[in-house]
Amino acid sequence: MSSSPSLDELKAKLNLETSRICWHELQTYFARGQVVRVSPDLDLLDVAAELAADNKQRFAQWMEEGRVGEVAPDTAQDWYDRNAELWAVVIAPWVLVQDRSGHVLH
Repeated sequence: MSSSPSLDELKAKLNLETSRICWHELQTYFARGQVVRVSPDLDLLDVAAELAADNKQRFAQWMEEGRVGEVAPDTAQDWYDRNAELWAVVIAPWVLVQDRSGHVLH
């Protein structure tokens, strides 16, 4: 009998699937409306794990706070102009992206 992985196990798995990618490479996904912006003040793996676990309540809260959502056209243009390098992880069909360029990583 198999059980669902814990959030920590899921985050560990997702950590191995997280990488940096340039915005130009995400244009097809952006055009399809499949790119989800994650605020730099959130942990990308936490957000990905909650999405994978289908935690609608947590996601709704983040969306209300403006910390998770679609990529605004002006943000997309800025990222395109500088071909921003973003952190990304796929939770099909979504691609979660986070711009950490203005934040110090620990």
